[in-house]
Amino acid sequence: MSVIALDGMGGDEAPQAPVEGALVAAREGLQVLLVGDEAVLSAEVAKHGPTPSTLRIVHAPDSIGMGEHVAREVRRRRESSIWIGMELVKNGEAQSFVSMGNTGAMLAGALLVLGRLPGVERPGLAVMLPTPGGPTLLLDGGANAEARPSHLAQFADMGTVYMRAMYGYESPRVGLVSIGEEASKGSSLIQEAHALLKQDESINFAGNIEGRDVVSGNYQVAVTDGFTGNNMLKLMEGTISMMFDIVRSSAEGSLRGRLGGALLLPTLREARLRLDYRRYGAVPLLGVNGEVFIGHGRSDAEAVANAVRGAAEVDRHGVLDELRKAIAARYRPVTDELETPDALAAGE
Repeated sequence: MSVIALDGMGGDEAPQAPVEGALVAAREGLQVLLVGDEAVLSAEVAKHGPTPSTLRIVHAPDSIGMGEHVAREVRRRRESSIWIGMELVKNGEAQSFVSMGNTGAMLAGALLVLGRLPGVERPGLAVMLPTPGGPTLLLDGGANAEARPSHLAQFADMGTVYMRAMYGYESPRVGLVSIGEEASKGSSLIQEAHALLKQDESINFAGNIEGRDVVSGNYQVAVTDGFTGNNMLKLMEGTISMMFDIVRSSAEGSLRGRLGGALLLPTLREARLRLDYRRYGAVPLLGVNGEVFIGHGRSDAEAVANAVRGAAEVDRHGVLDELRKAIAARYRPVTDELETPDALAAGE
């Protein structure tokens, strides 16, 4: 059975939300290692009744705050919950590490402790988007503020492997995010990446796509750099929130609006649930030599529990092994040194 290490000190609502989410997952039978200050976590766990046998606390006296700019200093914070959580995965004591904490520190810790899969140039954040035609994987969602054409080609390869292993798509359609469908459109990065993807026989490259196509349901993998991807996600999040606010305001403005709103309420609730980031809990960092998941800083207990469930599901499907085989078959090990890890984070 999968063992999931969870950062008990990560996120805006820590330690309450991580502890509550860990307890929910543990009471469902999942094996959870809760990483953080033992005294703090034990006191929080004790508030919720008997501790399930599937939950264990791993002491980490240090923690990296959400607002700290410490990516360069992660290697000096070896008693932090992030560093120790990564080491649990590296040493085989856990199959996955999940944190709702500092994104830059998570990226740096993953690179420093676990390293990249041999052949991977840059890891990417794989963000699942609900669409009318099924889930679409956006990659990169914020790990790399800058990218090369070869990075985007690898994102397409890793996204293809992930969607095949997790969702059973035999040949997932891959789209390259640009400002037009024509191969000549977009920056030099996009044009060069388009040429590489067109030659890649291991993927089903459907050509350039525009922002609206990402959520159309016609593509299973949408490839972009982390700066663009992260901004797209934030724009989607803000737009969804604005739309629901407009509907609520309009419904409250008149008797007719209130009556119509009452009729639409069940449908609107269902739509909001489908679009809620808590549904997936956390997103995988593909390309590192271990299973690492990064969640939203505002995550509550429900999001944390879903993140732990999701990590166990990814491990059950053997995604890391499939990625390792696919990358080894197509790419030589990378020998160049990465820039300082914090330079890779597009940032939360």
